[in-house]
Amino acid sequence: MRTDVVVVGLGAFGSGALWRLAERGVRVVGVERHGIGHEQGSSHGLTRLFRIACMEHPGLAKIALKSLELWRELGARTGAELVSQTGCLNVGPPDSRPVRGAVAAAEAANVPVQLLSHEELVARQPQYADLAPEDVAVWDPGAGLCYPERNVRAQVKAARERGAEVWTETPVERIEVGDGVIVHTPTAELHARQVVVTAGKDLGTLLPQLPVTPRPTPLTWFQPKDPEDDAFTLERFPAFIWHRADGEGLWGHGSGADFKIKLGLERAHSTDQDAAVDELAEAVAASLPGLDPRPVEVVPCVVTDSPDGQFLVGRLNERRVVVAGGDSGHGFKHAAGIGELLAQIVTGERTYCRTDFLDPTRFS
Repeated sequence: MRTDVVVVGLGAFGSGALWRLAERGVRVVGVERHGIGHEQGSSHGLTRLFRIACMEHPGLAKIALKSLELWRELGARTGAELVSQTGCLNVGPPDSRPVRGAVAAAEAANVPVQLLSHEELVARQPQYADLAPEDVAVWDPGAGLCYPERNVRAQVKAARERGAEVWTETPVERIEVGDGVIVHTPTAELHARQVVVTAGKDLGTLLPQLPVTPRPTPLTWFQPKDPEDDAFTLERFPAFIWHRADGEGLWGHGSGADFKIKLGLERAHSTDQDAAVDELAEAVAASLPGLDPRPVEVVPCVVTDSPDGQFLVGRLNERRVVVAGGDSGHGFKHAAGIGELLAQIVTGERTYCRTDFLDPTRFS
C-alpha cells in the first residue's frame, strides 16, 4: 500500500499527529500494535495532570497552550470534555524545581500564576502534613486534568473523519529508509514518503539509535480513611506537584464523579511494582494522613525516559523519519500540541514555537 505518511503508534503523540495531518488533507495511515486507547503503554488511566506553567522547561508552556486550544476546539465539535481547568499547586521551597520552574514557565509564556506564602498554603490545604517551614506554592489556575483514553479516542476519531486510515492490532516489525520509507508489518508493507514514529516504550526498539529507556511506573488510586470525608474531592484537593522535605516528588489530584484520588511519586526508586507501591504508601502516610496509605487500585504503566528527561521531537538524520517520545512521564498534557508540531514538521510549515530544546539528535 502507498500513502504520503505513516504514523507508527497511536497513543498520545501518535493520535495527535494523525489528527493534525488528516486535518491538513495529508494522506496518512496510522498503525497501532494494540487497540485504540489500550492499557499496554503510557496513554491510559482515566486522568493525567494538565499544566501550563510546566516546571520541566519554559518552552513547554506554549505547547501546553496549543494542546488546550486544540482540545477546546475538538471538544466543542464533539461535545466531549477533553481538559478541565481546575488549577494546580506547585509546592516546595522557593528554589525547588516545581516552584522555580513554574515561575519561569509562566513568565516565558506570559500566563498568570499566584505565589502563595507558607502560611497561605497551610490555610488553603489543611490536608497536607509534613510541610517544611520554607515550603511555598505557585498556583497555576489554567492547569487541571486531561483524560488520556478519552482524548486518544477523540483524536483518532477526528482523524478518521478527515480521511485517515487506521490499522489496529498491527505490530510494526521494522522501518526501512531509502528513497522513501517502508513500514514492515506481519501482513503488509506500507510505502510512504515519510514516517512519524511515536511508539512509546517500543521507540528504542524500532529506532535503536535513540537513547530512550522504558520505565515501569504504576498508576495508583486512593481513598480517604473516613468514607464521609470530602476534604479530598477535586474541588478541595486540586492537582499538585510537591517537592517534599526529603527531596522526593509527590504529585496527584482529588476525586471526581467518575475517578478516585490519584497519587504518584515523581520517580520511584524501584522498578518493581510492589516495591514502588510500598514506597508511595510511605510517602502518602507521612504527607497526607487523611488518606488510607494503601492504594485501592493499581494499574501497570510504562513511561519512556530520555537522558535529560526532556522530549525527543523532530527529524532524525534520516530526513524521512520524524519522531516523538522520551517524555519521561510528563507528556500527555502536550499530546495535541506535539501532534500539531509533528504535522508542521512533516509538511514543512513553520512551527508555532521553538523546538531546539526537543531536538532528537541532541545526544549524537
